[in-house]
Amino acid sequence: MDYLYIKALHIIFITTWFAGLFYIIRLFIYYKEAEEKPAIEKNILTEQYQLMIKRLWYIITWPSAVLATIFAVWLLILQPAWLQMGWMQIKLGFVAALFAYHWSCQVLYNQIVKGNLKFSSFALRIWNEVATIILFSCVFLVVLKTSFGWIFGVSGIIGVSVLLMLGIKLYKNIRNKNSWDKK
Repeated sequence: MDYLYIKALHIIFITTWFAGLFYIIRLFIYYKEAEEKPAIEKNILTEQYQLMIKRLWYIITWPSAVLATIFAVWLLILQPAWLQMGWMQIKLGFVAALFAYHWSCQVLYNQIVKGNLKFSSFALRIWNEVATIILFSCVFLVVLKTSFGWIFGVSGIIGVSVLLMLGIKLYKNIRNKNSWDKK
C-alpha cells in the first residue's frame, strides 16, 4: 500500500513540475515581448512578470522538482529491479534531459533577474516544446515498458512539434499582420 501512495505523490509532483516548466517559459515569452513595449508599459509589465516568474519558479517549480525526485528515488528503492530494465534506463536518460532542461530554465531566470534575457520570444516558443517531447517520451516508456515502444510515441510528438512550430510561425505572421497587440 505504501508503494501506491508514493507512486501517487510522485505522479502529482511530476505533474506540478511540468506545469511549472510549461508556464515558466510562457512567462519568459511574455516578459521578452514586454521589453518591446513603450517605456511606461514596459516597466509595469516587466516588473509584474518578474514577480510572477519568481513566485512560480521558487514556490511551485523547484519544490515540485525536488519532491518528484525524492518520491522517484523512494520508488526505485522499493523496486530496485527496475534499474535493470531497458525502459527504465532510457527513462532515466530522459529524466537527466529533464534536469538539464530545468537547469536551462534557471539560466533564463537568472538572465531575467539581471534584466538581460538573451533569447527571442520565437526561440523561447520553440524551446518550450522540448519539455513536451521529454514528457511524451517518459509517459510512453512508463506505460508501454518497452525500450522501443516509446520511439513511436516520440516520433508522433516530433511530428506534432513540427506542426506546432509551423503554427507558431503562422501565428507570428498573423499577429504582425493584424496587430493583435493593439487595442
